Amino acid sequence: MMMTYGLFVFGLNTAAYQELQRQTNWRHASTSRINARPAHQYLGPGDDTITLTGTLLPLFTGGQQNLDMLRVLADEGRAWPLIEGTGTYYGMYTIGSLQERKSEFFRDGAAKQIEFDLKLTRVDEARTELLGVLQNSALRAISGALA
Repeated sequence: MMMTYGLFVFGLNTAAYQELQRQTNWRHASTSRINARPAHQYLGPGDDTITLTGTLLPLFTGGQQNLDMLRVLADEGRAWPLIEGTGTYYGMYTIGSLQERKSEFFRDGAAKQIEFDLKLTRVDEARTELLGVLQNSALRAISGALA
């Protein structure tokens, strides 16, 4: 297991990523002053985004169905915990975007290679209305994968 996002497990048999990029921002307000540099005030943490980039080879690793499971979770608009296989807890994240590129096709049009970019954005744990609900989206994602 490389990482989990809610109940979705990133790994060789699902969606292994080859690159993890993290960007953390902090907010500072600027107030103009006469004959002096602007005054800055720290407002708190800003966006914290993680981008996972990977390549799926459906003959050997996970395939399209795994990206479809991530889309189901994204459609809910809920936040899920992001935990690395080392035990590092990143926080609660929502899926902001999922981009995929397909190449090297079989005769029936199925892709031999699928590259993806998944962008996750951290939300405050205090925003309970954004937290994922196991009964709805997770169960639907699991049952969709089994079908």
